Amino acid sequence: MRPLDRWGPAMQAALAEARAALATHDVPIGAVVLDAGGEVVGAGRNVREAYADPTGHAEMVALRAAARARGEWRLDGHTLVVTLEPCTMCAGAAVLARLERIVFGAFDDKAGAVGSLWDVVRDRRLNHRPEVVSGVYAEEQTALLTEFFAAQRS
Repeated sequence: MRPLDRWGPAMQAALAEARAALATHDVPIGAVVLDAGGEVVGAGRNVREAYADPTGHAEMVALRAAARARGEWRLDGHTLVVTLEPCTMCAGAAVLARLERIVFGAFDDKAGAVGSLWDVVRDRRLNHRPEVVSGVYAEEQTALLTEFFAAQRS
């Protein structure tokens, strides 16, 4: 099965979260966490501006929601689907949560930590390394970010 076929619906849900972040003037990044059966158990969008929270990244919000729903911090068998490549904080949280996989859209050449600038999740010194799938609806996320930052500059 092609990554777009398998992860497309979840990435569309993450993109909807990203678009919702625009209402609070946050950078439009969205994430969902899927359980082993593919059901969304956590969702999040960037809320750094909304909550004045430096840890208010979409991935962190979604991971917290999934852990609450599950009643446990270990998210074995779960998948994080996020519109932009996670940063070091979020990649580290994904490793610590024991996620089975990370699926993301666009690469982040300035802060990406899942293959671009760093590769935290594949570091052999860590005790857990999730599978990585990249490029799912990357064009849509890139366009959303480009539009957001163009509006910020004008």
